[in-house]
Amino acid sequence: MLLTIEHETRYNFDQSVIHGLQRLRLRPKPTHGQQVVEWETVLEGARHEAAYDDQHHNHVELVSLEPGVREVVITCRGTVKTADNHGILGEHSGHFPLWAFTRATPLTRAGPKVRSLAASVAGQKEERLAMLHSLSLAVRAAVEYEPGTTDVTTTAEQSLAAGHGVCQDHAHIFISAARLLDVPARYVGGYLKMDGRVEQDAGHGWVEAYVMGLGWVGFDVSNSISPDERYVRVTTGCDYSEAAPFTGVVTGAGPGRLSVHLSVDAPQVSQQQQQSAP
Repeated sequence: MLLTIEHETRYNFDQSVIHGLQRLRLRPKPTHGQQVVEWETVLEGARHEAAYDDQHHNHVELVSLEPGVREVVITCRGTVKTADNHGILGEHSGHFPLWAFTRATPLTRAGPKVRSLAASVAGQKEERLAMLHSLSLAVRAAVEYEPGTTDVTTTAEQSLAAGHGVCQDHAHIFISAARLLDVPARYVGGYLKMDGRVEQDAGHGWVEAYVMGLGWVGFDVSNSISPDERYVRVTTGCDYSEAAPFTGVVTGAGPGRLSVHLSVDAPQVSQQQQQSAP
């Protein structure tokens, strides 16, 4: 599937910026089942300083905010060709060791709730893939999807105890429980083309777990499926903090407002649907 993406992030500050530095992880990964045809990042009120690939092969752009600005706009747009590999990414690669994905992080450290959830599927350890699918369903059943009830600092244990959250929380709970079951697991951030719509509310988050014989396998806990050709992988990390699209510091700007506009379209599919309509 050929997907076109436009992602605009707009910051409006109450006062003029004195200094600001942002780390952007916005360019999709060229990886198994995914090819970046074209991609660009356009900045207003900021300028590029450097670019590099981090330990997770995320493409990172460092940008500085122009002193004195009160509005910054970061627009990413491009085209990505995807394929449906039933969520299978293949063998591990890169310099970051596989064992590092079994360690707890502040956002994924297990408490009694996560430990109980992991224990509920531990009897299926001999069939690891089936166990992970059961874990995904168990997480989704335990945590209602409810935007606005958690934030980027909410831990897996906190959202499971509360019983509500969003895709990020589903992913962290899965990762936390999988690591208790000795399964390497990582967070994935990206885009999802929702059926029947172009405008999207936000980016999406899911997980990948390592299964012997298959390699990395994706699980979209929030939608209870494995990623298909509608998904675009942008970042990966041990948790959301390492895969966040924006991190950085701004001084002198005072309180600010953030607005995001995101569209993900499949023009060829839309055209075929129109041609086949009665």
